[in-house]
Amino acid sequence: MGFNADEEILQDFLLEAGEILESLSEQLVELENRPDDSNLLNSIFRGFHTVKGGAGFLQLDPLVDLCHAAENTFDCLRNDKIQVTTGLMDVVLQALDSVNDMFESVHRRVMPEPASAALIDAINRFANGEDISDFVAQSDLSESGTSSVSADAPVEPSLEPVISPSSNGNNEITDDEFEALLDQLHGAGQGPTVDAAKVSTKQSINNVEPSGDIGDDEFEALLDSIHGAGKGPTAALNASKVTQVETDSSPEAQAQLNSLIQDLRAPTLPVKSAKPVPTTMPSALAPAVAKKPVTKETVSAETTVRVDTRRLDEIMNMVGELVLVRNRLVRLGDKSNDEAMAKAVANLDVVTADLQSAVMKTRMQPIKKVFSRFPRVVRDLARTLKKDINLVLVGEETDLDKNLVEALADPLVHLVRNSVDHGVELPDKREAAGKPRVGTITLSAQQEGDHIVLSITDDGGGIDAQALRDRVVSKGVMDRDSADRLSDSEAYNLIFAPGFSTKDQISEVSGRGVGMDVVKTKINQLNGQIEVKSKLGEGTVIAIKVPLTLAIMPTLMVKVAKQTFALPLVSVNEIFHLDLSATNVVDGQEVVIVRNKALPLFHLKPWLVPHDESSKSPTGHVVIVSVGTQHVGFVVDQLVGQEEVVIKPLGKTLHGTPGMAGATITGDGRIALILDVPSMLKFYVGAF
Repeated sequence: MGFNADEEILQDFLLEAGEILESLSEQLVELENRPDDSNLLNSIFRGFHTVKGGAGFLQLDPLVDLCHAAENTFDCLRNDKIQVTTGLMDVVLQALDSVNDMFESVHRRVMPEPASAALIDAINRFANGEDISDFVAQSDLSESGTSSVSADAPVEPSLEPVISPSSNGNNEITDDEFEALLDQLHGAGQGPTVDAAKVSTKQSINNVEPSGDIGDDEFEALLDSIHGAGKGPTAALNASKVTQVETDSSPEAQAQLNSLIQDLRAPTLPVKSAKPVPTTMPSALAPAVAKKPVTKETVSAETTVRVDTRRLDEIMNMVGELVLVRNRLVRLGDKSNDEAMAKAVANLDVVTADLQSAVMKTRMQPIKKVFSRFPRVVRDLARTLKKDINLVLVGEETDLDKNLVEALADPLVHLVRNSVDHGVELPDKREAAGKPRVGTITLSAQQEGDHIVLSITDDGGGIDAQALRDRVVSKGVMDRDSADRLSDSEAYNLIFAPGFSTKDQISEVSGRGVGMDVVKTKINQLNGQIEVKSKLGEGTVIAIKVPLTLAIMPTLMVKVAKQTFALPLVSVNEIFHLDLSATNVVDGQEVVIVRNKALPLFHLKPWLVPHDESSKSPTGHVVIVSVGTQHVGFVVDQLVGQEEVVIKPLGKTLHGTPGMAGATITGDGRIALILDVPSMLKFYVGAF
């Protein structure tokens, strides 16, 4: 079932609520470690409160009900009526999952399904001081329907029928007082949607939340929603005199409301003539869209604008074309003897580089967007495995291309789950080994030149290289002699082999041999590298190195039989000139000795230009490239130099060609194919 809503209001809600829900996931896990942090409690309370208010404007009642229950619980927590417990956090995290599911429904323009009665009932029971942790541990509260928990438990503290504005001793109206006052005017539960309107009013009155002063339009819309359009006390206020307003409420309640309006509004807001709320919008929604008065503060605060990512992509594509033109002009400038032209081209080169950098920054997002999901992942998985694990996040503000942020999410989930499951030991085993019972996993990010390095480090038991060798032999993947010749680093790389697992038993967490091979494939697709370092008994470090952006790639341009090809520079380790008669053959494979280590040597000409009839040169250039943790040498005819290229997808005819990642236009105006080293070796050699 869909719902009707103003698209602009809906987009604002989706943007703001989406950011809040991302933060809540991380904040809730932090709360277990810092249950007495009042700032954290207030922030979580405000998060649920804001989402509830926005949902109320859009009349998303299921979302309002669930957020209200969670908000009420955190109000009790911050007022020290109840304490943070593991059982309570389990329920609240389930509630957040349900809120996220509802939020996805709203994204699809579908009215969300109500949360299960059992979940809301459990939240209310905790809010009332009952400890039902054992029941929660044995139940799935996310399922709809009723539970064995009593539904008669009170949801909220009862409200007094008569309220005095100064009953709390400091002339500040409380949430309960505000709602009770509206119930007196309209009857309990019959009033307009006032949650968010109340928030806007109280924010400026009590300074509870930093959202600025309430505007005249907002105030008038609130009065209209209570009294009916044109019947509020506007005229009396303009005349600096408040008179009795005709409503269906009791005279006592009306007098309290008029007195409250006069006391609260007079000292903070100038009296102006009210501007009418558009008649096309329900009065209950008017406070949601009433504009704030334009002041110096609001003007100075608006330093950002929302831009559709498709526009950024278009700009990036145009900058890419400009880079190609720049490359062409630089090449022509090198051939010209005109000094003025050389200076102009040099200036163009600098400006283009600055523009490219600036546009790339507009597409950058902090890696925190991905990191923020992991406290919850580690917390839930550690509880399932009965482990105590502390997650440390480092370098959350490191920026990289938005496409990479999205692409790295799944590989990092696999790696973090692997560290929790395979890396960190059970508390008793850690204690027996002289370690703290609580394990530590560190997820870090840092920029190195034009690359980002992501590391997942654990202080667990490490990887037993010999056990990995034995495993591949027992599974028939390698013979004993080949396995024994593997270095420790090469043995660690076996964990990325498809179908390989160190677990004998299959569980819902691991044991099927899928996950790590997905990680390696994805990182290779991103032109990245992955490396494993480990020390038995001390822990493991898995490092991923990826480029800052996928749109413009630094490459090494080479020629094979007069045709130009581009090798991603991230894969290139070194280059040297070689006398091809000085190579050796080991087990049928041509190798070259580099620093006393034999590296496989492959000639690109038979692969890329198989029908070339030119004679074979006795010398050549060898480009050493990295493929995972291995290194191989490619023999090419000529080195052109380093060049930044814009990746263009191959057409339908060439799409899927082994070893080809795309094409680009070189500085001399020709087309060059960009080589995909891993897939090329896999196709032609089959062992990589």
